[in-house]
Amino acid sequence: MSDATIRPVTDRTPELVSQLARVWERAVRSTHAFLTEEGIAEIRPFVPQAIQGVGALAVAERDDAPIGFMGVEDGRLEMLFLDPDARGQGLGRALLSHGIGRLGVTELTVNEQNPQAVGFYEHMGFSTCHRTETDEEGCPYPLLYMRLGR
Repeated sequence: MSDATIRPVTDRTPELVSQLARVWERAVRSTHAFLTEEGIAEIRPFVPQAIQGVGALAVAERDDAPIGFMGVEDGRLEMLFLDPDARGQGLGRALLSHGIGRLGVTELTVNEQNPQAVGFYEHMGFSTCHRTETDEEGCPYPLLYMRLGR
């Protein structure tokens, strides 16, 4: 994981939320090829409120700047995003391991059209238990509901 650190966040300042929203957008642009520019623009306004509203938030930082984050609610991973420049360095594994070990993550939902994320979660011990044809908003983005195997 090189020189990055993971820390739980209790004070979700407007500056931090803005920084994390930028990480979200860079991550989505690099991994969610199925989303159009309009799709990203539709989702963007909801990202800060999702970051503010999730139960537990952990941030990965390098040189005091956020490069990744995850949000957890009641044992469910609600979000995990890494800046594209931080991928491939073990940071996703470190964040998810933190979520499993310290925040009780046992479930998650992932876009089926994001095969790198699906493969990552499978590699980390999750398996699909349910699939939908659309996302929660009824858009044509199939979702995989995954559970951690024991």
